[in-house]
Amino acid sequence: MGDKEKMEDKSKTTKKTPVKTVAKKAPVKAAPVKAAPVKAVAKKIERTVTGKVTSNKMDKTITVLVERKVKHPLYGKYINQSNKFHAHDEKNEINEGDVVQITEHKPISKSKSWVVTKVVSKARIET
Repeated sequence: MGDKEKMEDKSKTTKKTPVKTVAKKAPVKAAPVKAAPVKAVAKKIERTVTGKVTSNKMDKTITVLVERKVKHPLYGKYINQSNKFHAHDEKNEINEGDVVQITEHKPISKSKSWVVTKVVSKARIET
């Protein structure tokens, strides 16, 4: 019976909520109104690279070879690394051997997501 009495005692007791006391505050001086901070718009970083045109046989597309020198992490020797990118050439005016600057763009086709922004130098025509 001891267990039942304990259970009855618990059900009969009610929790008392603490009484909130309100303290009087001193009058607050008006602070100068500040303008809301302007949210900075996240600007997308444009990737631009410069490389040499290796092929222009496709329609409105060129292949650009971009070379860069990277220091080997262990030996310290500089290594030439290269990547080939397909870039969009709207006017079909760029020839093999030209040095061009290309910028990353939204995908135009399966393998083409770069656009030619400017021709840095034209290739020498040897005759």
